[in-house]
Amino acid sequence: FTGTQSTLIPQLPHLTRCDVGSKLFKKKEKPQVLMKRGSQVGSTTNGASVIPELCVRINTLYHVQSELESLEKKIKTYFRNVESIDRSTDELNIHFKLSQSACQEGIRQLCETFAYKVIYNDLSHVLLDSLYAGDTASNRVEPLLRELDPILRMVSGILHNGVWNRVITSLMKGSFDGFLLVLLAGGPTRAFTLQDSQMIENDFRALRSLYIANGRGLPEEIVDKASSEVKNILPLLRTDTGTLIERFKQAISESCGSTAKSGFPMPPVPAHWSPSNPNTILRVLCYRNDEAATKFLKKAYNLPKKL
Repeated sequence: FTGTQSTLIPQLPHLTRCDVGSKLFKKKEKPQVLMKRGSQVGSTTNGASVIPELCVRINTLYHVQSELESLEKKIKTYFRNVESIDRSTDELNIHFKLSQSACQEGIRQLCETFAYKVIYNDLSHVLLDSLYAGDTASNRVEPLLRELDPILRMVSGILHNGVWNRVITSLMKGSFDGFLLVLLAGGPTRAFTLQDSQMIENDFRALRSLYIANGRGLPEEIVDKASSEVKNILPLLRTDTGTLIERFKQAISESCGSTAKSGFPMPPVPAHWSPSNPNTILRVLCYRNDEAATKFLKKAYNLPKKL
């Protein structure tokens, strides 16, 4: 059940520009999946989901951590009552502190693995493979919500209350990251117009609401913090192409220096997407379905329309 961000999140496809005015794929034709999966992806064992077992492992580590805390308190209490003890009780805690830290780190890693496996494997068919693929209006977020909901119910029935917030928060962050991956690195089956931006914002609002669950889910402040990156990017989708191009030129000039003679260097992929980052803005232009964007990308980088 091992898995890390680098092995579970698919590789970003090469950048392309939109083929304006063409149908991305024929009706009833399944869109080609262009995201390469990580080498260790696979969250099923003989056809059975490993989600329950991951939850049990998280519960087990939490139980061990709780028992260590309880044992530490009992030892402290005992030695405080022994007058002949000539060692500080703090000196007895070192091994418990190390064990408790190991439990905390184990829980963190399992939460991360759980989220990556659910989002990038179990739900890849309704997120990476199909969300907004071909036609934005015809492939919206509802199928993802329908499949996320029973997973949330299942894990809520297994997880201890003490770790529920951490696990669901990891899943939420993973789904928000996956949503952005579709918008900024979804491959040439995705193309967005300015008019699509409102639908996309409504879809993200629905995804966000799933985790709040009318007050029965995560605290709203946790959801707000996790959704800030997506909220910062969404305004780019409703920004007109001319303004985006000027922002891109300014951003790449600030990060790479003058571009007047040498042209535009390819900006590196950032650790986090940002509305002021040149690579992020460039990706919005790559998925912008209009003539001005595709002409700029042809001139600036000679990007192909297909991979």
